[in-house]
Amino acid sequence: MHWYNKLKEYFPIEEMKSQEHMETLLNDKGNVYYKEEGPKHVLMYVETEDFVFVDYLFVSSAARGEGLGKKLLDSLKTKKKPILLEVEPVDESEPDTKKRLKFYAREKFTHAQKIGYNRRSLATGEQTILEILYWAPPQSSQADEQDVFNAMKTTYEEIHTYKDQDFYGDSYDSTDKVLHYQTKPKKNILEPFTTVSV
Repeated sequence: MHWYNKLKEYFPIEEMKSQEHMETLLNDKGNVYYKEEGPKHVLMYVETEDFVFVDYLFVSSAARGEGLGKKLLDSLKTKKKPILLEVEPVDESEPDTKKRLKFYAREKFTHAQKIGYNRRSLATGEQTILEILYWAPPQSSQADEQDVFNAMKTTYEEIHTYKDQDFYGDSYDSTDKVLHYQTKPKKNILEPFTTVSV
């Protein structure tokens, strides 16, 4: 199966970029936007001088329990830069949302509790609230949420909304409508998973 179809089957439509958008990113921004794929996985990510952003991480159900997701993240961790990603909050009707958060908690990710992120899908018109998780290299000074916010802003402006008019015939909302830095932290969505003994 083509890598794009694997992603499309796994991720909700409101979180998907079009195939044309992703292929254009791989061509036009090949110095920062990367694809790694194997028979059981697809990993799309952004790497800048300062951070790594995981755009899509798909591991097939056939590989569950093999530690493939961990291996893929470990390969990104060797770059010794903060790693950021977007994740859905727990949805009881979607068991994968809980499994995903448990996985990232085990991988020592932190919830960016001061960042509000509400993105309108051009495919469905729906507003999707996502949370930002990040991992900081142990030897670095802990990534600051303001740095994470700035990295998300860069990702949104240079990757998510890249040539949006060309691909979707519409523009995504402006950054200041989508991303908010708030002084009062939200509830930590990883907390229920960090107390579990491993």
